[in-house]
Amino acid sequence: MSTVFVGLSGGVDSAVSAALLQQHGHSVVGAFIKIWQPEFTECTWREDRLDAMRVAAYLGVPFREIDLSQEYKNEVVESMLADYQKGITPNPDILCNQRIKFCYFAKWARKEGADIVATGHYARIVEKDGIFELHRGNDTAKDQSYFLYRLTEEDLAHTLFPVGSYTKNQVRALARRYALPVAEKRDSQGLCFVGDISLPDFLSRYIPLRTGAVVDLYGNTIGEHQGTALYTIGQRHGLTVHRQEPHYVVAIEPKTNTLTVSSSKDDAARETAMLTDVHWIHGAPSFPHTVQAQARYRERSVAAHVVSNTKVTFLKPHIAAPGQSLVVYEGEQCLGGGIIAN
Repeated sequence: MSTVFVGLSGGVDSAVSAALLQQHGHSVVGAFIKIWQPEFTECTWREDRLDAMRVAAYLGVPFREIDLSQEYKNEVVESMLADYQKGITPNPDILCNQRIKFCYFAKWARKEGADIVATGHYARIVEKDGIFELHRGNDTAKDQSYFLYRLTEEDLAHTLFPVGSYTKNQVRALARRYALPVAEKRDSQGLCFVGDISLPDFLSRYIPLRTGAVVDLYGNTIGEHQGTALYTIGQRHGLTVHRQEPHYVVAIEPKTNTLTVSSSKDDAARETAMLTDVHWIHGAPSFPHTVQAQARYRERSVAAHVVSNTKVTFLKPHIAAPGQSLVVYEGEQCLGGGIIAN
């Protein structure tokens, strides 16, 4: 059997992944990835590292760790802050998977003797005639293939997602059956490196936030915002609007420090999304190509056409916030995607 380095995060999903792989006869090594955390937040990584060590000790497998905090800050956090400052909404989890887990960590693991790396992601890798495809996880509420669309076929050929065929409830049940020390640990929420403070509080430490005007579609000032970096297209909450009905962000202008809003959420939708930094797992499909498109995590995918390598049209207008990733699927298979442009 293979030597598998399992990224133990200290949570239940990666712990069950390690237990399943051990049960299947693999030589398992538990590996903890230390990422960057700001000095002004509570250092949760120490508790997570201790939980990861407990899991490894309980399973009787070697425990290793790698410090990728500087790489994480340089390639994930700095990129995220730059995007927020431009008035677009990034997705740092996608960049973390591409650059940290399946680049630096995977390369280190192979150098240290791993044949394969594994994580606790809810996604599936399906091999067909020697070709490795990325598919949605079986738990539709937890599917994380959206965050993994930037992986390559080579990545997939040397990766395992042991819990991808299970539901979250089944994973919890397995953790209890194996009596894992993290069986009752709560799932982490939000960005792992932010800690217990809110995202606005975090961003305010790095980005100058200035209150500004909220205007309607005709340019009339109808309220005030707390800083353009705190908002995304389609957002409703966090605005002070001097009108009774709810309003939705339809445009963000960092240069003039204004938000344009509308009482109709449909005004935030678009018929076409232009993409940058496009990645196809198995090469670009033939154009035009009918797909299901997902413009943010945990939204229902919608019917669309990939018109060219950088252009997707929706069958019905859809909200696609600049900076987020538009990920496209054919059935359960993830084909790839790109960053939504302004």
